[in-house]
Amino acid sequence: MNFVYMIRCADGTIYVGHTKNPEIREKEHNAGRGARYTATRRPVRLVYREALKSVNAAVRRELQLKRWSLAKKEALIAGDLERLKQLSRRPA
Repeated sequence: MNFVYMIRCADGTIYVGHTKNPEIREKEHNAGRGARYTATRRPVRLVYREALKSVNAAVRRELQLKRWSLAKKEALIAGDLERLKQLSRRPA
């Protein structure tokens, strides 16, 4: 199984990545062996994971989520699908 995951950094930002094991990846980020971005923003906490069938699907979803606003990511993390729909609409 492959996952896309989001971790909340100590400064409140959200980092998006993909992995086979989100829990181990969270530990790696907290040990400073994760992305350069998170190394200076520790501690981090795993706040979202989504299982996908392939590495390619996980990478595609990661790239999609990275383009989202913080508000959209927060709505997804909270499971607030109504808010996510509102944020996804283009202004008229």
